[in-house]
Amino acid sequence: MTHVGTATIVVEGLRKRYGDLVAVDGLSFSVEEGEFFGILGPNGAGKTTTLEMIEGLRKPDAGSVRLLGLSPWPRNPTLLPRIGVQLQANSFFERLTAREQLETFASLYGIGRAKAMDMLELVGLSDKAGTRENKLSGGQRQRLSIACALVHEPDVVFLDEPTAGLDPQARRNLWDVLRAIQGKGRTIVYTTHYLDEAEELCDRVAIMDHGRILALDAPAKLVRGLNAPTHVTLPHGVLPAEQAARLEAADSVNDDGVSLTIASRKPARLIEALAELGALDGVAVRGATLEDVFLQLTGREYRA
Repeated sequence: MTHVGTATIVVEGLRKRYGDLVAVDGLSFSVEEGEFFGILGPNGAGKTTTLEMIEGLRKPDAGSVRLLGLSPWPRNPTLLPRIGVQLQANSFFERLTAREQLETFASLYGIGRAKAMDMLELVGLSDKAGTRENKLSGGQRQRLSIACALVHEPDVVFLDEPTAGLDPQARRNLWDVLRAIQGKGRTIVYTTHYLDEAEELCDRVAIMDHGRILALDAPAKLVRGLNAPTHVTLPHGVLPAEQAARLEAADSVNDDGVSLTIASRKPARLIEALAELGALDGVAVRGATLEDVFLQLTGREYRA
């Protein structure tokens, strides 16, 4: 739940250029205290560069960032104990166990060793405390990386694609960790390519492309504003495509030989008509999602 009222991050007119490439083009937005805020966009949209400037890892060409009321650039030592950063590429100390990794990170902030076990429990790795990091699975390494970013109890946590490359089970387990982190009052700013994840976790999302914000709001509000049709899918052969197309509530019909999909902006009427025809066996109904919003705003072309 968003805790509206106190802005933890304020970005105004932020710009960054690399030669002829404009990576970030005049971004302005704010993130409230305790908010789970997602930054979404295709490859090359400027997400990581934006995070790096907010974190104080990269100097903006123009504009300003206020993080916890302070400027993060030039590198601000006052902010370092108050933020946690988990980058795209995990980096650990060699030959150390999970517990030793956390104890080492904790010592850098003057935090006692007991905190390491608390963090291992938070991310579900207590049983792996004595396991070297190179023996952990991909999902376990991701959770350890997040624990390292949290061991000093920062006010703001930055996560750059924390679930990239994880299997569905590991990804869902990590969702529970992220919810627990926010439940402790942390502000979370993160990027992801998984739109279902953003829709599930985020209070608000900013959809970026070509260095600009195209839309910013709660996922549900963005979906409602799309005014997209509902898709009703039937197994192939339940209803001929020609008959489906003649239904009053059908906007369009697609039969791919496996299933018949009817798009409709009057789904209740469509379901009623299908019921009258006895064609509800195996029916599936899908409304618009954040992915539909994303694709409408950014297009469908492949991005390398």
